[in-house]
Amino acid sequence: MQTRPTLMFHRSSLRNLLKVVLTLLCSLSFVGPSHASGGGGDKITRVFIFAGQSNMVGSDSNVADIKRFPPFAGLEDPQEDVQFSYSIGREDKMESKGWVGLEPVNNVVGPELSFARQVKQNLDGPIAIIKCAAGGTHLGGDWNPDEPIGFEMYPRLLRLIGESVAELDKKGIRYRIEGVFWHQGENDMFEESYLKNYGANLRNFVAKLRRDLETPDLRFYVGELCTKTVWGMDLRDLMYAISLGQREVAAEDPLVDYVPTSHVGVEIGGGTGLHYHYGTLGQLEHGANYAKAYLANLGINEEPTQPLAKWPLKKGQTVQLFVMAGHRNMEGERAFIQELAQLAGGKALLRDNAKIPFRYNLGGGYKLSNGWEALGPRGFYDTFGPELSFGQTLQRKLKRPFAIAKFSHSGSQILDWTPEGSEAKSRNLYPAFLAFVQESINELVAKGHKVELAGIFYHVGENDMSFQPYREQAASRLQALIAQTREDLKLPNLRWFVSQQSPTDDEQVNKIDVTAMLAQAASEDENFIHIKVFDLPEQERKLVLNTAAIVALGQRIAEAYLKER
Repeated sequence: MQTRPTLMFHRSSLRNLLKVVLTLLCSLSFVGPSHASGGGGDKITRVFIFAGQSNMVGSDSNVADIKRFPPFAGLEDPQEDVQFSYSIGREDKMESKGWVGLEPVNNVVGPELSFARQVKQNLDGPIAIIKCAAGGTHLGGDWNPDEPIGFEMYPRLLRLIGESVAELDKKGIRYRIEGVFWHQGENDMFEESYLKNYGANLRNFVAKLRRDLETPDLRFYVGELCTKTVWGMDLRDLMYAISLGQREVAAEDPLVDYVPTSHVGVEIGGGTGLHYHYGTLGQLEHGANYAKAYLANLGINEEPTQPLAKWPLKKGQTVQLFVMAGHRNMEGERAFIQELAQLAGGKALLRDNAKIPFRYNLGGGYKLSNGWEALGPRGFYDTFGPELSFGQTLQRKLKRPFAIAKFSHSGSQILDWTPEGSEAKSRNLYPAFLAFVQESINELVAKGHKVELAGIFYHVGENDMSFQPYREQAASRLQALIAQTREDLKLPNLRWFVSQQSPTDDEQVNKIDVTAMLAQAASEDENFIHIKVFDLPEQERKLVLNTAAIVALGQRIAEAYLKER
């Protein structure tokens, strides 16, 4: 952490600033509360405020990398029809000095880029974004509405908003402030009083900004701190404490939404690969999450996928149920449908297969299936997992009917799946996972089938391989999970097929032979099948698998099952 000045922003100076801002706001063409807005034909400019620290800035992202992520292609280009006013950074501030067209600032990708495009695709009328963000800033200090210190972000935010909307008024543009999108909290973990009082401080921040902008119904969107980062592992108790404060405010205030972000992509760093920031892909998905949350409040939701129109399996048949489970690569973090079409045989995988019923719970509940659907690409952000090639490979060899159920959360570690879980109770997945398996079985039974649970196909946690304490305990935690599922499902011989990609190769963790530990666990349990998938297509990044590798992973898992049956 950097040492920062602790100069007090004098109350008299803050009062003078508030007077200026309020004078500006009172004279402007502000119309209506944000929740009064509707979908189409509205020509009032919708103004969105983005604020926070480094993961709102877009740290460790790169505009040149946008082209690597097909769903977001084109966002490197200016969006001239979106007005943008910004003040970004700490000592060396990047400032627009008025309204400009929306585009990346300093080759950095912020969530506003994908947010704007998604909102424009769903709404008529002009939009504008005001962004004030700086890395390493505290809600308890810099953003404190009462006594801002350090980089004095709260008065800076007010000044930026006041000056920006004053310029709209000069141009005769009527506007409405639609919402505040807030991503901050990591740095408050390191100050005991800030950590303890985060909920109270956030509550105060929300109340004071509504007061100072004279918008009592202003809606706030609070982004979840990402648990997929290294801090989500080694500081999980502190991250959890911040999240509790955020959740408390969202629970008590109907105009505050808590927006999940732990399932989005995270930058791959040097060394072991773990990182602190979303990076390019994560920022693009981060903005898409905010747009989805905002549009949902207007009653504009994504078109739901459709359940199977006709049930493909004959009543009375015994159905084999394959349960797939895991983290980043089971979810398919960097496998895109646009790239799948370019692979040999990929077009066939893109087509829904109505002969294979598919049920899913992705991102720890971020996206759920609509009953049983046809097997097909169902990930968020145009992604897919190994289930497509897994199902295709099985279908070519199996004569018996089967169904696939998938439960994944790319922001989890193995600890989150264990029966005991951790002190971060909201991250504990075992109860939801167990319920998902039981519900999948019961739904098939209700359709008139006998069900044979063919096995649980689990891709071992990628992040766990990169952090020493987690790598050391990966095998034992997995054994605890396996034992508890067998007990709770009353299936003592339930088979677990555990696939493992090449573990992180770095001197910080290489002394821990996790492959040997998993192999030892498998040797002690005849129903623990250890699948080493060390020959997947070569990857440019650690931890994550690309489109071709995800297809290969599904094939390899299926082949291992077919060999063992």
